[in-house]
Amino acid sequence: MAEKLFAEFQPVPTSQWEEVINKDLKGADYDKRLVWKTMEGFAVRPYYRAEDLGNLKHIGNTPGAFPFVRGTKDQNKWLVRQGYCAWESFQKANEQAVRGVSRGVDSVAFCIDGQKEISTEKMAVLLKGIDLAKTEINFEGCSCASAQIILAFTEYAAKNGVNPKDIKASFDFDPLRTLTTTGNYCCQNYLETLKGCMEAVKDYPGIRVTGVEGYAFNDAGATIVQELGFAMAMGSEYMQMLISAGFTADQAASGIKFTFAISPNYFLEIAKFRAARLLWANITKEYGAVNTESQKINIHAVTSQWNMTVYDAHVNMLRGTTEAMSAALAGVDSLEVLPFDYTFREPAEFSNRIARNTQIILKEEAHFDKINDPAAGSYYIENLTASISEEAWKLFTSAEGKGGYVSALKEGYIQAEVKASAAKRDMNIATRRETLLGTNQYPNFSEKADKDVTLDVVTRGAGAAKSNNPIVEPIEKYRGAQAFESLRFATETSGKTPKAFMLTFGNLAFCRARAQFASNFFAVAGFGVTDNTRFATIEEGVKAALEANADIVVACSSDDEYAQAVPEINKLLSGKAILVVAGEPACKADLEAQGIKNFISVKSNVLDTLKQYQKQLGI
Repeated sequence: MAEKLFAEFQPVPTSQWEEVINKDLKGADYDKRLVWKTMEGFAVRPYYRAEDLGNLKHIGNTPGAFPFVRGTKDQNKWLVRQGYCAWESFQKANEQAVRGVSRGVDSVAFCIDGQKEISTEKMAVLLKGIDLAKTEINFEGCSCASAQIILAFTEYAAKNGVNPKDIKASFDFDPLRTLTTTGNYCCQNYLETLKGCMEAVKDYPGIRVTGVEGYAFNDAGATIVQELGFAMAMGSEYMQMLISAGFTADQAASGIKFTFAISPNYFLEIAKFRAARLLWANITKEYGAVNTESQKINIHAVTSQWNMTVYDAHVNMLRGTTEAMSAALAGVDSLEVLPFDYTFREPAEFSNRIARNTQIILKEEAHFDKINDPAAGSYYIENLTASISEEAWKLFTSAEGKGGYVSALKEGYIQAEVKASAAKRDMNIATRRETLLGTNQYPNFSEKADKDVTLDVVTRGAGAAKSNNPIVEPIEKYRGAQAFESLRFATETSGKTPKAFMLTFGNLAFCRARAQFASNFFAVAGFGVTDNTRFATIEEGVKAALEANADIVVACSSDDEYAQAVPEINKLLSGKAILVVAGEPACKADLEAQGIKNFISVKSNVLDTLKQYQKQLGI
């Protein structure tokens, strides 16, 4: 039966597909219409076929085989991580962690920023009730006190009779990240600390002390390729440091753990993690690592902070879910889904539970942990893997060519690359070429910011942890939504709510479409919006607008009707409200000549336009 079925479908060559496509394009430019130019610097074709796999060098390996594109494990098992802040209270953090472990968490992270000293007694409070043989323990925010923290941890483990070989832990000692994000190292003796940390865990094969926190680039608006390429350069710098300190390449590689963010670009993120394994395997091999296990990258993935919003914050649950899916399918070692309210308050049990259960559903209901590298053989993802690898390798070799990561940072090369990408992404958000649901597009008209949202949360650069004595320019941590959030927050806290009135008339299809567009446009800034079905006459519409005390009146109809109607509306309003025309009509120049200056369309810079209207309205 199968043979008869497939015999009826003859193979169609690519040339025939292309012939039909070009015919349908009717002379339009193929590349402009169908080829996607990614932010990452490479082009993505509209479709791929089996023949497109022919030149890909990484194809053909099995899971667990060098260069580990298909995974470092024989099963797609990952650890469910959740983080808890220990700043306020070690006991509170412990209680949260124990509760999390009882509900499916098998990798606990304690954020210990600002803790200059942690004794064995304090460690006992933090780890009480947690089985170190079954639960991975991670310490985030480690500084030059890392060696002392490691000592307290290992003493506690020994006192409780835990076999060193059963322990899995990490201490994210990452002075290069501190240099990158603050402008200076966390301490001047970081090399001695790094060496001391490595020596302290020589009998603990499951402990990694050096954290390459590539997510810092994502936090600054970098592309996927930049995050990967510069993280590889960072990792290479640590390899050099450790080898120079007397460790073998295998020992150095075994002490390093990478943390990457997960952007919303679903398929590219799957390809990124596959590419990361390929690149790191080759880098460690070049440094002389011969042990297969040490050539395998250890990856922790965390959902993107850059992509989170404070308005319509529950959408963050959806963002976290799709991002987690990318990382899980790509075969990471551990994964953390940030709670939906992470950006503006300390997450409570409800948001922690939702974040935790996102991963549990992916395992227990979607069975993502049952198949290793399900993306293997996908014409599209295999080509993305190759493209991301190539572009990230170019950035890595560029940094190496400048003398390594630190030298490239001191030269300003890395900052310039990230800043350029961030500026492009900011413009895409301002013009809505990139959508942040609920923030720059499709806002909840009646929403007010959560009581925990403050000016610092929505203001870009507020509270930046910059060194008082910078030796390099740091990259800037921010969220893509902040400019729009600040805009809306300014309206909310101004004590006034400007009213935008949709004056709909004429052609029903056009007036409704443009009214919906304009309503969405002004609601983004927190303006009150009054939509209307259609007025019989413009006189009726103007009268209703004035009775509603509208601050802004938006003319919504077809281009054909604007030439005559808009000047009449302007005359009837007599300056009692700002007149805005929805669309870019052919008669725009004629209207401008008559003093009508305000137009909004899909080509508008939404952010700048709304700022101008706020200014006119005294906000």
